[in-house]
Amino acid sequence: MNTENKLQAVLFDVDGTLADTEQDGHRLAFNAAFKQFNLDWHWDIDLYGELLQVTGGKERIRYYMEKHVPAMLNQSDLTGWIASLHKTKTKYFESLMETGSIPLRPGVARLIHELRQEKIKLAIATTTTMENVTALLKSTLGEESIGWFDVIGAGDIVPMKKPAPDIYLWVLNQLNLTAQHCIAIEDSENGLKSALAANLPTLITVSGYTRSQDFSGAIAVLSDLGEPSRPCTPIKGAMLDKGWVDYRILNSLMH
Repeated sequence: MNTENKLQAVLFDVDGTLADTEQDGHRLAFNAAFKQFNLDWHWDIDLYGELLQVTGGKERIRYYMEKHVPAMLNQSDLTGWIASLHKTKTKYFESLMETGSIPLRPGVARLIHELRQEKIKLAIATTTTMENVTALLKSTLGEESIGWFDVIGAGDIVPMKKPAPDIYLWVLNQLNLTAQHCIAIEDSENGLKSALAANLPTLITVSGYTRSQDFSGAIAVLSDLGEPSRPCTPIKGAMLDKGWVDYRILNSLMH
């Protein structure tokens, strides 16, 4: 069994961490929903990069309205309208997932399978909806993969989204583990801040939109989790003795 202060659970973020879902997943789904709602909004790649500073899809829509179409904030039941728009967007995202057009990032499937073999608990801590998590896992790892995760913390299960620590604290509580027995894997500065505020050692695998963000405090910053056939590139922090992240390396990062 795992010894004292050694790895007992890995907590994964989803968007940008498990898969590069933002640019060619969520962004396209938002634009499709805008079209259905007869809105002349279009979130191009650069604009969406800016909007990603705001975590949570409904929060992102509201922020965009405040900045670009403030007159629309006056409508009655704004919260309900935003929720309805976001629900439509989620349906489009699920359809994109079902086509299998968005693969997992390098090393993700390998590491998840290995952690299961090692009897390490798996958890998800994300601001995306449960529907999005389920759609991604099913399309990439298969129907049964939902059950591989001991805890899935998603969507509006906590009131404060990342960079607040709430989602990580909730997941730790559900796992009944303390932060020093766990590692978080994230791709963004907001995700890192959230995990660090919950006292979680955090490994960063940068994604397209997050490369230039500030990752101070991460135990390591890597290009991805790497594969034996395609090593990752270390960017900052702890160096790996081989070009991919496995159970042994995660365990060694616990000190």
